[in-house]
Amino acid sequence: MPPLRKSWLQRFLDSAERTGNRLPHPVTLFALAAVSVLILSWVSSQLGLQAVHPSTGKTVAPVNLLSGDGVRRVVTSLVTNFTGFAPLGTVLVAMLGVGAADGSGLLGVALRGIVLAAPRKLITLVVVFTGILSNAASEAGYVILVPLAGALFLAAGRHPLAGMAAAFAGVSGGYSANLVLGTIDPLLAGITTEAAHIVDPGYTVNPAANYYFMVASTFLLAAVGTVVTHKLVEPRLGSYSGQAPAIEPLKPNEKRGLKWAILAPVFVPMFMLLGFSPELTQGAYRVGDSVTNIVTPMMSYFALIMAFFQRYKPEAGVGTLIATMLPYTVAFLLCWLLLLVVWVLLGLPLGPGAELFLNTR
Repeated sequence: MPPLRKSWLQRFLDSAERTGNRLPHPVTLFALAAVSVLILSWVSSQLGLQAVHPSTGKTVAPVNLLSGDGVRRVVTSLVTNFTGFAPLGTVLVAMLGVGAADGSGLLGVALRGIVLAAPRKLITLVVVFTGILSNAASEAGYVILVPLAGALFLAAGRHPLAGMAAAFAGVSGGYSANLVLGTIDPLLAGITTEAAHIVDPGYTVNPAANYYFMVASTFLLAAVGTVVTHKLVEPRLGSYSGQAPAIEPLKPNEKRGLKWAILAPVFVPMFMLLGFSPELTQGAYRVGDSVTNIVTPMMSYFALIMAFFQRYKPEAGVGTLIATMLPYTVAFLLCWLLLLVVWVLLGLPLGPGAELFLNTR
C-alpha cells in the first residue's frame, strides 16, 4: 500500500523541524545574544544614533559597552540594576510564599492530584488547563507537569510527546492567563508603571489590571489547546511503542497537604501618546509573549523541555520541539488576538479600574 500523501501543514512542520534542528543549543544562543548586545552598542555609538526623550525632551545617546567606561558600567551596575528594579520587592514577597508551598510539596501534589484524578476522556483538556493554572506557582509547571503529562499519555496508550506538548502549551503558551493572580502580575505591573512614568510620572498600574481579560483567556486557551492536540499534534506524531513508566498515586499524607523589561519603555510611552492605556499595552504584550514562548529557543526553560522530549525521542532537537509546538502558537495567537479585538470593540475593562484608553480614566 503506497504511503499516504502528507498535507501541506505536515510538510511545513517537517521542514520547520529539519531547519530548527540545525540551530545551536539554547545555551549557545543565549551567549550569542549577549555578545550581540555588546556589538550593537558599539555600532550604535559609532553611527551616532540619538533619540529624544518624549517626556523630558532631552537627547539620549547609546553607550558603547565595549569601551573602558562601558565595561566598568556593566560590572558596577550589576547589583544596582537588580536592586533598583521597581517590582522586585513585591515579587520577592510573592516568591517567598510560592517557595514555601513548593518546598513543602504542596504545589507538586496539587498538580499531580488534579491530573491523576481526571477522566481519561478529559485528560488532554485537564493537562492544558492545569498547565495554564500552574503559572500561579511560578515555574513549577515546567518541572512537574510537563514530564508527568508525558508519562500519563503513555500510560493511556497515547504518544508521550503529545502529552508533554499539551502541558508545555498550557504552562508556557498560556503563561499569562489564569483564574488567580500570580507572580507575573505584580512583576509586569511594576515594569509597566516604570515605563508609563516616562510620559506620566504619577501613573500607577494595578497588579490586577488584566485580571478580567486573563480569566476569559484561560477557558479559551484550554479549549484551543485541546483541539490542537487532538487534531494536529497527536496525528502527526503517530503511535508510540515504548514502555510506560510507573506513576505513583498520591499518598495519604500528600492528599492532606492538599522580557517585557526591555519592550515596556518603548511601547508603553508610545501607545500612551496615542491615547492607549498602559494596561491595554501590557495585555497585548502578554498575548504575544505567551504564544511565542513555546517556539523560542531563547526561552529559559526551552532546553529543559527539549531534554524531556529526548527521553522518548533521543534524536529530538530544537527543530523537533519547535515543529511540535508551532500549531499551538498559531492557534493560540489567532484566537487570543480575536478575543482581545472583541474585548476592545466592546469597550470592556481589562481588570479592576483598568480602562482601555487614557481619556476614560
